[in-house]
Amino acid sequence: MTYCIAIKVDEGLVFASDTRTSAGVDDVRTYNKMHTFAFPGDRVFVLMSAGNLATTQTVLTAIKRGCETDVAGPSLRNLPTMFDVAEYIGGLSQRAQKQVAGDAPSSTTTVETTFILGGQIAGEAPQLYLIYPLGNYISASPESPFLQIGEHKYGKPILDRIIRPGVRLEDAARCALVSLDSTMRSNLSVGPPVDLALVPEGQLNISHQMRLDTDTPYYRQLKEGWEKKLEAVFAELPRFDWETGSPLGSNHPDVGAQAQSSSATVHTLGS
Repeated sequence: MTYCIAIKVDEGLVFASDTRTSAGVDDVRTYNKMHTFAFPGDRVFVLMSAGNLATTQTVLTAIKRGCETDVAGPSLRNLPTMFDVAEYIGGLSQRAQKQVAGDAPSSTTTVETTFILGGQIAGEAPQLYLIYPLGNYISASPESPFLQIGEHKYGKPILDRIIRPGVRLEDAARCALVSLDSTMRSNLSVGPPVDLALVPEGQLNISHQMRLDTDTPYYRQLKEGWEKKLEAVFAELPRFDWETGSPLGSNHPDVGAQAQSSSATVHTLGS
């Protein structure tokens, strides 16, 4: 499975994705689901995918061929608007699905792929599009400033609570990583490493792009910090009238540590 997120705020765009494509007992595979195309000073694009890998690779091959300077016809280099680029990729996806379906071993093979396209062309504001397998698409808006594809349900609550157009770009990036971490905690088919890219408004380039694994210091600190803060906030929730003691029970390690350090009734977790 897959989980990809794209966020649009006033300061720019954030993209994040996992890399897992298989999660069997003895067969865990990874594949890059985030693809970047930058023409600094003129235009920049990020494309993320969820679905059939053969269809995805066929679309990417067509995009890369179109970007070659001696190839005539529409391409990421010359299309005038993000709307045109979304339409172009939707068309490539439709043709790729037909091609892959013709090579598929059986009629039950799913050849569909869904894409998130984001970026900016000089003279336009940054844009995000969700491109469906049928080739049609929708765009992000102030009311819906993020788009998700793949296993999105576990990571949506934090996005709903935090993401607004006025959120700082770096805060939106942290929110995307927490959203991915929440999904990975609940679904084995979504897994590390995690890819992250930031496209600031008006820079027409990718300012930061990184791959974060479970042992990457920043990602480990983010995960641990989020878990501890969640536990601390949970412990502060109002008690029922009949309750005494800790909401997480006496067997929780943090509760035991606090009980030893204070003779008062435990109502919150220790740090």
